Amino acid sequence: METREGADGTGGPPGLCCASFNQDSTSLAVGTKTGYRLFSVTLVDKLDCIHESKTQDVYIVERLFSSSLVVVVSQSMPRRMNVYHFKKGTEICNYSYSNNILAVRLNRQRLVVCLEESIYIHNIKDMKLLKTLLNTPSNPSGLCALSINHSNSFLAYPGSDTIGEIIVYDANNLSTVTMIPAHDSPLAATTFSASGTKLASASERGTVIRVFSIPEGLRLFEFRRGMKRYVNISSLSFSPDAQFLCASSNTETVHIFKLEQHSPSGEEENPSWSTYVGKMFTAASSYLPAQVSGMMSQDRAFATVRLQMGGQRNVCALATIQRLPCLLVASSDGQLFIYNIDPQDGGECTLVQKHRLFGSDEEPEETEKSEPNEPPQPCQSYAATVAIPSSGPVTATLTGYSEDGGAKKGEVIPEHEFAAGPVCLDDETEFPPVSIR
Repeated sequence: METREGADGTGGPPGLCCASFNQDSTSLAVGTKTGYRLFSVTLVDKLDCIHESKTQDVYIVERLFSSSLVVVVSQSMPRRMNVYHFKKGTEICNYSYSNNILAVRLNRQRLVVCLEESIYIHNIKDMKLLKTLLNTPSNPSGLCALSINHSNSFLAYPGSDTIGEIIVYDANNLSTVTMIPAHDSPLAATTFSASGTKLASASERGTVIRVFSIPEGLRLFEFRRGMKRYVNISSLSFSPDAQFLCASSNTETVHIFKLEQHSPSGEEENPSWSTYVGKMFTAASSYLPAQVSGMMSQDRAFATVRLQMGGQRNVCALATIQRLPCLLVASSDGQLFIYNIDPQDGGECTLVQKHRLFGSDEEPEETEKSEPNEPPQPCQSYAATVAIPSSGPVTATLTGYSEDGGAKKGEVIPEHEFAAGPVCLDDETEFPPVSIR
């Protein structure tokens, strides 16, 4: 969900330090040398900057769904996590840890802080430190994933620094669920589906992407990104309905895979040429070595995107914007690209809009809507979004909780009712989701 330089300040172009989408891909957060910005990504033709802060050298910024809770870590204090209510301009709390913070993950039950060799799990209702996972395998990139479904807050992190093992941990019940032997090489990326029932992963080789069932840990799908070269996969993301999975890397191509179970009989009403070719390969694979037959049985990309640049880190997300499926790509050169996806036929995706994320030009750049021989997308095909009305502020507070194990006591946390809906939060009555007692 994110791309960033890291606490040492290396690895990205001047200006942009990090970029991450929120849990439902309706918002984009970017950190720069001079501050951070939060954007609303609910319209194709317009990118609204809903908040801007002058906090310098931010290399982690994470927003909780559509609420005003934002977590910030800066390179000037890489061991300190600050939690803000950005609409009120107030700090909710801050915690310091024993080493540099490499990643922060949020859902409506848990806040997870990842260090190189330890993980801290907080209760987001009152920021109580619930569990410290010490002596985890060396994880210098801070690789971890947290299910956004708060009813099953599964946490995934590397179980080894030499092979691609994944530990799945239940952050609600504070117990290990399973260990998945996902890859032969160390992990490079992992992510959960919105329901928390699927987990996708890729290794440092970047050639194969696998999808597993959760909590069982059974392999469901295997996709081949390529065969010619190893790449660094920087981002994996499921679509909201978990029917598609996108993967971006340091190359100019973003791959979109379709998660569909093939018919056991293999029969189709209207078989295509690709179906016949697939059957031919399947039949031939039984006479080939296991490694070769395994490669032939792996599915290829359903759709692709050719980016305008290569060799740059980026973060991608699959989202539904105004009732249309879209691919969002935030690049390390400070641009957001929006592509239309054909959910039926796939193929090459169409660039429909490009926005500038930072710099002196505050207006989004207009894009080449499509190739000259292709008609532009009509504006009326997009549905209008619905604003959620907010109620008056609540002034009750709850004293922050402190506990040993690397976290120090923060300040105070405003107390509000826990959100009733599955995703959207009403800032003033449900942020942060602290239970009244």
